[in-house]
Amino acid sequence: MAIGVFDSGIGGLTVFRTIIKNFKDTDLYYLGDTARVPYGNKSKDTICRYSLECSNFLINNYQIDCLVIACNTASSFALDFLKSKLNIPVIGVVEPGAQLAAKFTENKKVGIIGTIGTIKSNSYYNAIKKIDNKIEIYQNQSPLLVPLVEEGRIEHEITRLAVKEYIAPLVEKGIDTLVLGCTHYPVLKNIIEKIYPNLKLVDSSEAIIPYIVSCLPTDKREEGKRLILTTDETEAFNALKHRLVGDIKLQKVDLKEII
Repeated sequence: MAIGVFDSGIGGLTVFRTIIKNFKDTDLYYLGDTARVPYGNKSKDTICRYSLECSNFLINNYQIDCLVIACNTASSFALDFLKSKLNIPVIGVVEPGAQLAAKFTENKKVGIIGTIGTIKSNSYYNAIKKIDNKIEIYQNQSPLLVPLVEEGRIEHEITRLAVKEYIAPLVEKGIDTLVLGCTHYPVLKNIIEKIYPNLKLVDSSEAIIPYIVSCLPTDKREEGKRLILTTDETEAFNALKHRLVGDIKLQKVDLKEII
């Protein structure tokens, strides 16, 4: 039994970390498409193409039984496309996150931060409204947060200012729940909680586990293999990877092998 996880960069390791904790004996493979990050400013066609290339690479090389899209932008634009192209279960992070947001909010006011692509897609907005149409939803594009995380500027003053810039307008609307609409953003949880201690934070990685359980076969041998693949290796990637998941083996993949 094997689970494949892909993201546009390193942020999806927050999802990978949660999966590791819940599937200790399962073979897990992560692909970070860091050579082409971010996906958030790309067109839908490009996002779908990149997503299919990453998915096929994991399927063809590691015989995965389930694919997790640990990227909100790809989940927003490419989930249905991948489901139509692949013969294995595909799980995105938007629907689980939306379910958790609807469960968390007490005053029915939810804020969402995400990449330009995710916010423009209205994927979380539509998913939450489908669950409870009475919930008021406020969104804000937060394009600077991904590169700040990718560069390892987690505790930097610039990052703190960016967090306030993006979240303050939502707090002013009275939200009690904030959706971290990009898998990079949970890395910034500590900063967000220090600035806004009363907000309930929605991290989709915590909501996808039941979805994965329902998709995986139970009759395959498990060896607990762990491998992280990246299309471009940087010092910042290595530092954040070590911070999130420790010394799991890291292997660089030539982008030509994927496209």
